[in-house]
Amino acid sequence: MAAAAAAAGGAGAAAALWSEVNRCGQNGDFARALKSVNKILQISKDDVTALQCKVVCLIQNGSFKEALGVINTHTKVLTSDIIAFEKAYCEYRLNRIENALKTIQSASQQTDKLKELYGQVVIRSFSSWWDLNVCEKKKKKFVSVACQICIDQLEDLGLREATYELCYNSACALIGQGKLNEAMKKLQKAEELCRQSLSEDSDVTEEDIEAELAIIHGQMAYIMQLQGRTEDALQLYNQIIKLKPTDVGLLAVIANNIITINKDQNVFDSKKKVKLTNAEGVEHKLSKKQLQAIEFNKALLAMYTNQADQCRKLSASLQSQSPEHLLPVLIQAAQLCREKQHAKAVGLLQDFADQHPANAAEIKLTMAQLKIAQGSVTKACMILRSIEELQHKPGMVSALVTMYSHEEDIDSAIEVFTQAIQWYQQFQPKSPVHLSLIREAANFKLKHGRKKEAISDLEELWKQNPKDVHTLAQLISAYSLVDPEKAKVLSKHLPSSDTMSLKVDVDALENSHGATYVRKKAGKLTGDNQQKEPGQGDVKKKKKKKKGKLPKNYDPKVTPDPERWLPMRERSYYRGRKKGKKKDQVGKGTQGSTTTGSSELDASRTASSPPTSPRPGSAAAVSATSNVIPPRHQKPAGAPATKKKQQQKKKKGAKGGW
Repeated sequence: MAAAAAAAGGAGAAAALWSEVNRCGQNGDFARALKSVNKILQISKDDVTALQCKVVCLIQNGSFKEALGVINTHTKVLTSDIIAFEKAYCEYRLNRIENALKTIQSASQQTDKLKELYGQVVIRSFSSWWDLNVCEKKKKKFVSVACQICIDQLEDLGLREATYELCYNSACALIGQGKLNEAMKKLQKAEELCRQSLSEDSDVTEEDIEAELAIIHGQMAYIMQLQGRTEDALQLYNQIIKLKPTDVGLLAVIANNIITINKDQNVFDSKKKVKLTNAEGVEHKLSKKQLQAIEFNKALLAMYTNQADQCRKLSASLQSQSPEHLLPVLIQAAQLCREKQHAKAVGLLQDFADQHPANAAEIKLTMAQLKIAQGSVTKACMILRSIEELQHKPGMVSALVTMYSHEEDIDSAIEVFTQAIQWYQQFQPKSPVHLSLIREAANFKLKHGRKKEAISDLEELWKQNPKDVHTLAQLISAYSLVDPEKAKVLSKHLPSSDTMSLKVDVDALENSHGATYVRKKAGKLTGDNQQKEPGQGDVKKKKKKKKGKLPKNYDPKVTPDPERWLPMRERSYYRGRKKGKKKDQVGKGTQGSTTTGSSELDASRTASSPPTSPRPGSAAAVSATSNVIPPRHQKPAGAPATKKKQQQKKKKGAKGGW
């Protein structure tokens, strides 16, 4: 009786607890519902329904690891058919993508929600809209296929673009296919649907609507970035950041895209944006490839901000996570080059190329670039020629020929042409690339005087196209220096001058912009203007030469000096500079200087000498004394000024008054 009563009491308690779980589930209070579920499991620890409810409550509370632990602990009760969706969803949210795919594929029944989750997992497994740095063609193709799987499933359900979320997914699929303009239209439609659906709720504010639109606007900004509209993309990215959305994954993605736009410029802004990528919980929001792309950008930013140790640390960590990945090695080599350690960088790349032959071509191209930067062009050519899969490519041939020409190694350049032509002769004979290489080789040999070597190439081209007059002319020119008789025989194949006449519009040619002489069109004749007779050509007027100006003292009767064009010192009649012109002056300097010549003061030279001492008071005495000043009475020219300067200096240095 007691046992039956206890069982009845337990059943009543369980019923009450189940009612509590149901009420809390409807109200969205999953934390309280979890407590009731735990009490039920204390009564019946293997209750399948209770275990399912516990897993759901943990998922709703964001405790994905705990939910997955419950599933793995009770595998006998919670079989894959019962709990497949919840298990795959937990693995998806924990970024265990491969495990999630296996869980979905192992389910016996593919329900609609499993199909939708499968499409989302496949998208996450390859790439996503924010994975900007991964631009490999194969991955873009996989994204396109993955998105299309999801959209096809939505079409089967009849739910495509019924809501703004599904319209947004459709835009993601179009981005994966490279249809950016169509994707932008879908996003604009998704924005309209979002505003309409949220505006119907009176409790939703404009800020709530903008927060919900943040991910759509982020997708729009990404399309702008792909289209090269970086300024518009940056503006939209910054608007989203100002809203401070709660989705840390969205913020990390936007910050990463801003860093990719900034590149090596505006590094201060990039360093601020890096903090958004380190937020808590980002690792659960983004895929491994997205997180890897963010780490790559961090390493590059450390390099551009001269944080060498941080750059080496990040790149080494990335290389340890993905030993086969090329980018970490390239970042390390770039950092070594910034430190002027080019030899060490080349050695690092060579070691990686030896360990990973699949990436050897890309590594060797980088090594060649470093050698060219060091000025070792010949060594760079040797590295490039070691890439066997690229030796016959026209781009590689052009680069090698240019580099060998720069080094004046014509023989090696011709050898490059020969090897490439032989490859096409074996695998793609008579292809356009093959004939183009033969023509370029012939032109190169003719340019450098190798006419004998060019003859075989020209003959091959002429055989392919016997009507090619240009090739025939080159061949005749080459044979004229080697075998004149052969040149005469080949010249018979040239067309006659009559057949080579070209139909050229002379008027159009003369009136074109490139013509050096443009014939003026004849205007209408009016008045006295008379029309010229046919055959009467225009007489070209000769410009008259201007006569040179004659000197002012030119005398036509006098023969001009034949040595007038020579400098005075080089003329035959030059006798040097005359000396002693001022001997007749009385004195020099301040003592004895006078403006009157000695001849004027000599009384004996005059016809009638006046008395040496004129009478006092006479006019002669007055005039003599007024005009002539004795030398001793003359003042030095600079005396007053010197005295004044001395007085000024003395006055300036005096401390007191006079």
